[in-house]
Amino acid sequence: MNLYQASFSGQMLNRGFWLYVWRIRHKKTKSEYWYVGRTGDSSSANASSPLGRLSQHLNIKTNAKGNTLVRNILKVGLDPAKCQFKLASVGPIFPEQESFPEHVTYRNIVAALEAEIAHEFRSQGHTVL
Repeated sequence: MNLYQASFSGQMLNRGFWLYVWRIRHKKTKSEYWYVGRTGDSSSANASSPLGRLSQHLNIKTNAKGNTLVRNILKVGLDPAKCQFKLASVGPIFPEQESFPEHVTYRNIVAALEAEIAHEFRSQGHTVL
């Protein structure tokens, strides 16, 4: 049996519009990938916490929804169970909104920031999933 640990601030449980960056490393291949994301649904007025997204992103079930990170890891030929993950989150930048039109306004702002962060990582030579 092996011992594994995780540590996080309870602040990461707060719902709202967050930006986050994952660093994914594969021990055997020594490869490193980055994933940039945000909270704030495209189809509803929900804006979850980064930890809520963590559990969705890392769901390895074949029929899982919202597991974009795992799907991207599999696309590059890696086994997610053999990777090391580090998550950094910033937020909530904006609170969760009550109406969908208000939600869309803030979602679009955070989505533009997400795209710019990913672009910056790529321009620095990092591989972004």
